[in-house]
Amino acid sequence: MLRGAWSTFVATARQVALRRLALTTAVVVSLLAVAWLVPVPTAVQLRDWAQTLGPWFPAAFLVAHTVVTVFPFPRTAFTLAAGLLFGPWLGVVLAVVASALSAVGVLILMRVFGWQLSRVVNHPRLDSLDARLRRRGWPAVISLRLIPAIPFSVINYAAGASAVRLAPYTLATLVGLLPGTAAVVVLGDALTGDVSPLLFAVSACTAAVGVSLLVYEVRAHRREQPAGPGAPADAEAGSDAPVTCPSGRR
Repeated sequence: MLRGAWSTFVATARQVALRRLALTTAVVVSLLAVAWLVPVPTAVQLRDWAQTLGPWFPAAFLVAHTVVTVFPFPRTAFTLAAGLLFGPWLGVVLAVVASALSAVGVLILMRVFGWQLSRVVNHPRLDSLDARLRRRGWPAVISLRLIPAIPFSVINYAAGASAVRLAPYTLATLVGLLPGTAAVVVLGDALTGDVSPLLFAVSACTAAVGVSLLVYEVRAHRREQPAGPGAPADAEAGSDAPVTCPSGRR
């Protein structure tokens, strides 16, 4: 099991697109340059500022997170900000609930308005993800949510075009998002320098559960794959290319 998990990890790590890596590097360098040249508030000051805004600010953050991540926008920025601004407990709740609402919203929009995948987004993994979701349903949703290399929005669009039911999809999304989201929120909270060791323990346990679920689902998925050279590629084997809107469409 450990060997299979390591092989999956190595294969996924090798598939990260060079353009995405370059973009991430450019963003990090830009942020470091801004932080060096421009006076910016500390993490503690940002937390204090958020607390002075009152109860409307978490609600506004929840709405903004939900609406923005309906589109192909990385949700990691919101997840880190949730831990930094609101602390671990409220931060996890806001990040998970907002992500789940966004995912459900995309599924409903695609089914109500009849959006087609090819008209919404282009990504090399869409066909394989769509096939896997149609075949396995909500268990595939959990496993796909646990794979960081697969963009959040791509899973949402593929699920909207599949036959997975709304209630199981929502529950599977919550379960699949919790481990990774909790870890990133705790990381954001750690920027303030005041983190309880218990939170790290909870985050580590949550991550361990997530890894266990991922290993189980990967092994189950591989057992279902037909043998032979003509077998279709695994859903995780595609290139982690960036999500793009088709030419001429928005």
